[in-house]
Amino acid sequence: MKENIPDIEEDKKEPEDRNEDVILMEPLLISESSRQRGELADLVVELTALSTGLKRSLPEGVVTALSNLVRSMNCYYSNLIEGHDTHPIDIERALKEDYSQDPEKRDLQLEARAHIAVQKWIDGGGIQGNVTSAESILEIHRRFCELLPEDMLLSENPVTGEVVQIIPGEMRYHDVKVGRHIPISPGALPRFLKHFEKTYSKLGMVDSVISAATAHHRLLWMHPFLDGNGRVARLMSYAMLQNALATGGIWSIARGLARNEARYKSHLAACDLPRRNDLDGRGNLSEEALADFTKFFLQICIDQIKFMEELVQPDRLRNRILIWVEEEIRADALPQKSGTVLEAILYRGELPRREVAAILGTGDRNARRVTSALLAYGVLASESIRAPLRLAFPAALASRWMPGLFPDKL
Repeated sequence: MKENIPDIEEDKKEPEDRNEDVILMEPLLISESSRQRGELADLVVELTALSTGLKRSLPEGVVTALSNLVRSMNCYYSNLIEGHDTHPIDIERALKEDYSQDPEKRDLQLEARAHIAVQKWIDGGGIQGNVTSAESILEIHRRFCELLPEDMLLSENPVTGEVVQIIPGEMRYHDVKVGRHIPISPGALPRFLKHFEKTYSKLGMVDSVISAATAHHRLLWMHPFLDGNGRVARLMSYAMLQNALATGGIWSIARGLARNEARYKSHLAACDLPRRNDLDGRGNLSEEALADFTKFFLQICIDQIKFMEELVQPDRLRNRILIWVEEEIRADALPQKSGTVLEAILYRGELPRREVAAILGTGDRNARRVTSALLAYGVLASESIRAPLRLAFPAALASRWMPGLFPDKL
């Protein structure tokens, strides 16, 4: 396939600039005069309260374990929207460098691992400064694409059949068509991205949350990359919500978007349309359609927080875990009293290893045996042999511990 790739450096020397004015992308925010502004502000208040409440209700150790699982969930659903179905168990295997012998399946595992690496970088505060800056957006793309297998860095123009190579962290250098939408010329991208960053910097609380939706569409409208725009837009919006709400990474909109994919894509297409009439804002594009998408986006966020809140209710989560433990004990897969350790960690968030024996009412040798078995099963994690024990949520047990988070079938 490489032999069919044109000379990239030659092709991208002079990207065409049709001198489009940045006003073509307006509005980027929902105006105070919009008839939906009040309802959107109410949704932001509800979303903020739910997100804060969910995080505060959980011990820090459980937040850490849950955020690790949510990365896999976010990765699975975001890639699924692109038509790439990599089951979370295969994603977990990839994180342990256990890859399929099937080349296509292995490539999907590598793609999933790349997505998770970028989200982990975001969760760790890797984005310095404005999430919507060109620098941040290009860095998200670079970090994602540089970890992809070679075959996934080739893109075929559906009209001409030309095969081009995707350069990690570099903007497209020729025109593209997305459905009926023809994005701006490649030479105009730096100008539009500068306006994009300026508009979304230094916003108030309500607009900071609303902009996670509006910027999501406007980035896709610009379509800065040959490929990967959808993943980059969802990761950007994830980072914007993380900054605005300090979510802790324990919920994600990607699951809701994937489960409502037709509506999601229909809203995005509607946002591409021009202003309908004098009552539809004052920009070039439809403000009403952008407000409709924002409402959809915020409602999906709220639904996903409520879903996670239901899953991690202490008594229900405890019961699901202890039922599973008892089954494993009866099958001689785990030592007696394993559930006692998990229950203590579930409520406290973490447990120093030296306290395990006292909690079990047994000697150090048996405490080490129980601890080792739970670590080997992957339901406990620890940064070192002296670090505290924390809960882990293996993807293989998600259907039992966190039903509905992932599809059950491989």
